[in-house]
Amino acid sequence: MKRRDFIQKSFLASVGTMLVPNFLKAFENPNDILKNSLQNNAGEKILIIIQLSGGNDGLNTLVPFRNDIYYKNRPLIGIPQNELLKINDELGFNPALPIMKELHEAGNLAILNNVGYPSPDRSHFRSMDIWVTGSKSSEYLQTGWIGRYLDNMCQNTDCKLAHEAIEVDDSLGLALKGNKVKGLAVKDAKKLYQIAKNKQLQKATETHAQDHEHELAEYLYKTLAETQSSAEYIYEKTNKTTPKPQTYPTTDLGKQLKTTAEFIKAGISTNVYYASLGSFDTHINQKAQQSRLLTVYNDAVSALVKDLKANNLWQNVVIMTFSEFGRRLAQNGSQGTDHGTASNVYLMGGSLKKASVLNELPNLTDLDEGDLKFTMDFRRIYATILDKHLQTDHQKILNDKFDLLNFL
Repeated sequence: MKRRDFIQKSFLASVGTMLVPNFLKAFENPNDILKNSLQNNAGEKILIIIQLSGGNDGLNTLVPFRNDIYYKNRPLIGIPQNELLKINDELGFNPALPIMKELHEAGNLAILNNVGYPSPDRSHFRSMDIWVTGSKSSEYLQTGWIGRYLDNMCQNTDCKLAHEAIEVDDSLGLALKGNKVKGLAVKDAKKLYQIAKNKQLQKATETHAQDHEHELAEYLYKTLAETQSSAEYIYEKTNKTTPKPQTYPTTDLGKQLKTTAEFIKAGISTNVYYASLGSFDTHINQKAQQSRLLTVYNDAVSALVKDLKANNLWQNVVIMTFSEFGRRLAQNGSQGTDHGTASNVYLMGGSLKKASVLNELPNLTDLDEGDLKFTMDFRRIYATILDKHLQTDHQKILNDKFDLLNFL
């Protein structure tokens, strides 16, 4: 049988190609797995990224309640002062976010306003690409900023460090894809293990692992072999641990953060975790929709924080929450808001050196065609995390030099 026919017709092609995008890409050698897992110790620094997809409205998340312009432009969707969770004389969190007020009072929350980039793009897809690649608005990159972080770690060695970055999902997004190394997408460690242990897959992998006659075949076999090793490693690590239990909400984000916490508590050699929550494109009836979504976010993050604290891990973790853009100042005719530009980024953790509000509030009198003007380049936040938390040179990853911030 011709190799092309084999790829098209074999069990590996029908099953393997569904698996490959989801579980890219892990250790090939079990000895490498053991060696790398031992590197994760009590002092390991961990970054958890939570992406709010759709363009979360920053002005109704953290409300400048002393500014009359806010209420003038939002007569139907503005949040009344008496409902806000106030953190100072000017700002209050959406009532759906008690965890944010709690973290602020504990000195575990840093708030950055007006975050964006020059020449902003109001397309969901393009703006999210800019954020996850860490690029300029004029650049089109095929690798993510976390993927290039993995590449940089493997610059002088033939290493496979997929476990250094895990996306808690069924598929791997651009943020975790590098040129040489890709992160690992896994939503359920047991399910991944069961799939990878499929006897027909194992037989196909063992039989054809050295097939060099067809590039796609070689890629599939190699990836499946690495996936099997990775699945066994993660499953065994998580299956043996008996950490202090914590109840999580049954929402999708709650499940993602529960899995994240389980992996961290198991000591898996991972520095970056990636989770997401969608549906923030609130053009219609924003107030109720955003409140529901922020409640989902609040409850999941609250459970995660309690879990990390209970297991003495809070000091090692930084949680970063971002969205691809904010919303326009004025409400629209459907009691919603339309695509904007700059918004907030929130950083949480037990080791922040400077918390609270780190820069100026949005200027509602100086707008960019109805949108907030950015004053903080998001790549400065990435640079600070890369240098100070992940202990790597941000210039090699972001291809530019940025002034670091003082929250770490």
